[in-house]
Formats: sequence, C-alpha cells, structure tokens
Amino acid sequence: MTFALLYIVSGLYLGSLLGTNDSVNVFGSTVNLKMLNFKTAAFIASLFIILGAVFQGEGTTQTIHSLGNISEPVIAFSVALCAALVVLIMIKIKLPVSTSQAIVGGMMGWSIFIHATTDWNLLSKFILSWIFAPIIGMIVGILFFISMRWFLKRSRIHLIKLNSYLRIAMIFAIAFAAFGLGANNIGNVVGIFLNLSPDMYIDFGFFSIGGIQILFLIGGISIVIGVYSYNWQSVSDKGNGILSLAPETTVVVLAAQAVVLFLFSSSWLSNLLSSSGLPSFPLVPVSSTQIALGAVIGIGFVKGAREIEAKTLAGIGLGWITAPIGAGLLTYFILFIIHTVFQFPVSHENLQTVIKQPEIQNLAYHTPKLNMVLPGILFLSSIMILTLIYLFFRQQKLRLKAEKDILLQQNQLFQSEKAMNELEMRTFAIENESLNLKLQAKRKEFMDIALNISEQISFLEKISSGINDAIKTTDNEERIHRLTKLSLIIKQKMSFPQEKKEFYLQIEEIHKDFHLKLKTSFPDLTNLEKRLAGLLRLNLSTKEISTLLNISPKSVEVARYRLKKKMNLDKDKTLNNFINNL
Repeated sequence: MTFALLYIVSGLYLGSLLGTNDSVNVFGSTVNLKMLNFKTAAFIASLFIILGAVFQGEGTTQTIHSLGNISEPVIAFSVALCAALVVLIMIKIKLPVSTSQAIVGGMMGWSIFIHATTDWNLLSKFILSWIFAPIIGMIVGILFFISMRWFLKRSRIHLIKLNSYLRIAMIFAIAFAAFGLGANNIGNVVGIFLNLSPDMYIDFGFFSIGGIQILFLIGGISIVIGVYSYNWQSVSDKGNGILSLAPETTVVVLAAQAVVLFLFSSSWLSNLLSSSGLPSFPLVPVSSTQIALGAVIGIGFVKGAREIEAKTLAGIGLGWITAPIGAGLLTYFILFIIHTVFQFPVSHENLQTVIKQPEIQNLAYHTPKLNMVLPGILFLSSIMILTLIYLFFRQQKLRLKAEKDILLQQNQLFQSEKAMNELEMRTFAIENESLNLKLQAKRKEFMDIALNISEQISFLEKISSGINDAIKTTDNEERIHRLTKLSLIIKQKMSFPQEKKEFYLQIEEIHKDFHLKLKTSFPDLTNLEKRLAGLLRLNLSTKEISTLLNISPKSVEVARYRLKKKMNLDKDKTLNNFINNL
C-alpha cells in the first residue's frame, strides 16, 4: 500500500492541480458575488467532490485505464507526472487547460513511444466529447436560462426573497456541480493507476467501499487539497470570463455544468440508455471550464450580448490544442530518457484485465474485509460529543462576549457623553472668545471710522480756510500761489497711502496661498508687479487698476505686458487666466 501511494503521488499532484484549476468553475462566481464566503463554498464543494469520486467515479476511470492499459507503475507515474507538469505550466501562464486532455495526450505519447496500436474508436470518443461537451453545455444553459427567466417574470418574487432563494439554489448547484466534477474527473487522477488499488474492503455498516473506491477516495482528497490551496485573493485575475456573472446566471451555469458532467460520468444512465436501445453518452472525463464557457456563451446568445471576450475563446482553443500535444511530447521525451539513460525496460502488455462495474461490487467477497462499523460508531459518537462540547463552550463564549459588548457600549456611551459635555463647554468658550474678538474688532473699526471722520473734517476745514484766504487775497499772483498749494495738498490726500496699504495687506491675507506661490514661482517680480498680479486676480478693470496704482491706463497695459513676459507665457495664453489658475 505504501509503495502504491509512492507511485500514484504524481496522479495525486495532478488531482491537486485539477482542484486548483477547476474550483473557480464550481463556486468562483458565488464567492465573487459574496453570496457565500470561500470557506463555506469550498467545504460544500470538497464534500461532494469526494462523494462523487467515491460513489460514481468508476465509469470514467475504467475508460481512462482502458485507453492506455499501463501495467508498469513507473510508466504510469511518468505519464501522470508529465500531464501534471503541462497543466501546471498552463496554469502559471494563465492559459485555460483541461486535465482530461493532458492525461489523454500523455497516454498517446506512451503509445507512440512503444509503437502500440491505438484504439481509435475509444480515442474518438474522447475527442468528440471534448467537442460536444461545451455544445451540450451551451444548449442546456440556454434551456435553463430561458426557463428561469420565464419563471422569475411569472412569479414576481420580491428582490429580498429572490436573493435568499438564489443563495439556496447556489448551494444546491455547487453541490451537484462538485459531485459531477468528482465523478467525472477522478479518472484523470487515478485512472492509469487502477492496477495499484489496495486489496482491501472496508465495511462502514450503512455503506461499504472496495479497494478501487479507496483509490477514488485518495484521489478525491487530492482534488480537495487543490481546492483549499487555491490563492483565492487572485480569483478576479483568473480571467475565465465567468466571475462577473449575475446571481441568476451563476445558478444556470452551475446547473448546466452539473447536468453535462453527470451525462458523461453516470454508469447508471449509460446502462439505462443502452438497455433501451438508445445511444449512450461515453463515460469520459470532460472539462468543466469548457462546459461553463459553453453555457455562458449560450446565455449570451439569449440575452443578445457577448458574455465572453474573443480573447478568452482564443485561449480556450489554444489550450485545447496545447495540452494534449504538450503532454504527449513531454511523455515521449521522459520515456526516452528513462529507457535510454536508466536502461529501464519500457514495454506494452495488452492487458485485458480491466475490471468492469459488476466486478467492483463483487470485490467485497474476494478481498480482506475490514469491519469499521464499531470504530465508525465510536468516531461519530466522538464527533457528536465534541460538537456538543464545542457548541456549549461556544454559547458560553458568545454570552460572555455579548455581556462584554454591552459593558463596552455602556462605557463608550459614558465616554461619548463626557466628550460631548467637554466639547460643548469648549464650544461655548470658543464662541465667547470669538464674540470678544469680534467686539474688539468692531470697536477698533468704529474708532478708525471716527478717527477718519475727524481727519477728514480737519482736512476739509484746512482746505476751506485756505480757499477763504485765497478769496480775500487781492494780489492775483498770491491767489494763484495759494490755490496751487491747495491743489497739491488735495492731490496728496487723494493718494490715500494708509488706506491703500491696508487694502493691499487685506488682499495678501485673503489670498495668502496665491501670493506665496507667486513669490516662490517668480522671485524676480517687483512689488508693483506683485500688486498688479493681486489686482488682476480680483478681476479689476484697467481703469480701476490705474486708479489704485496711481498710474495711467496705458502704463497699466505696459505693466501687464512686462508681467506676462516675466512669467514666460505663450501668446495664446491670457495673463488673467494664468493668474486665476495659479
């Protein structure tokens, strides 16, 4: 048994890669839509993958085994290893790959190397299934989608209830699709190792499994390991065109996968159709990725939209060709090295010992029997007791956590009220301080107004007195002299130096960031040019600027031109827009 496990380790590695590659097809959209979390979806999928592999994996496994009839464990190990390496490489380069095509390509490489006669009838079943599986998936997807859309329109279910129903439907769909994946693809994992199945029979009371089913169980566990080793954080980057589906479409795609995988793996259905004289589906492994993509394409036809990009379809086609050819060439090369370098005898025995389904059931009467009824009961009882203990302590933990949360909430409420009171007191203090500052500012403003009025009255009284003196003067030259002096005083007063100074200080205070950036970007500007830039930012006219700067409008235009030149502005850029955006 130990040596057999060593031989089938390459097949188990292929199984883990199958789980990694195909798990996204089973529950990727569900997790991406946040209808289920990864742990829940992976547990459901893993359980039913194992059940499908153990209880319905014989059909495809027998077909894979009969294609190569590899009796030498070393050769079987090499073929599975080559298929696994090809699958790994294609996963790494993000190219869609089918493990079925890879393992069949590896067995074809083995057959070509030993010059064995190829069973073209059986090989044609594989090739036709690869072609028709996505087509059937498309047809089933179209029928399911039309039926679901018709049902949803007629039922008029409320959106909240519909979301709940879809979540339940997804759980069942994941279970059935995972069951079909395990049943259909377990042959890729352990099909060529069928001769290494342990000579053992285990009775669990309610059911029993033979050596071949034990091999299926080990292979199913390897697929589950691949499911859980998948880096789910990169699921959105996988790019298989399925992850962005709506919930209704996701259920349809999963159901289509489940149906098609069942058709190509059910021995019961195949026997029923054959006994009825009808053509049966070949029991061969097919690609769940290709089935899912076929269903998505069919849904796109119904919706009148392209659900999958042409690039994705091209990748599927490339993988469809690359996987079997690459696995076949690599197998041929590895066998050549084994035979030439290590002198290992590579031969073919045309074995006719493929075990049929009835014989699997009869193994219980010809192999050692291991009674696991009592250990199984003890195991289940232990599980139940541990579960009850876990639930009890979990309930206690939840109760303590709830009490702790209540205390934390009360403490947070107290702290919030305390902080609110402190904030209100601080707000009152700030408001009082703000009112005090405003009062002081108003007082200063009133004092400035009063002082300005007083200064204006004094100035006007001085001008009035001077005019009266000029009127009384009889000497004409003296009158002109006094009037000229008064005119000069008035012009000096009209410059408003103090008011302009305060005006420019307020402008700089309001547009502090602008003046700082102006000074940093253009350090060579003069004070006059800086003031001109500030006045232009206020969108003042040339006449208004000339009055404030006490220069002529023409001088303002010249100053604008020089400022634009210093700022190195192009002719098509206006100075005002540049300054407003600075």
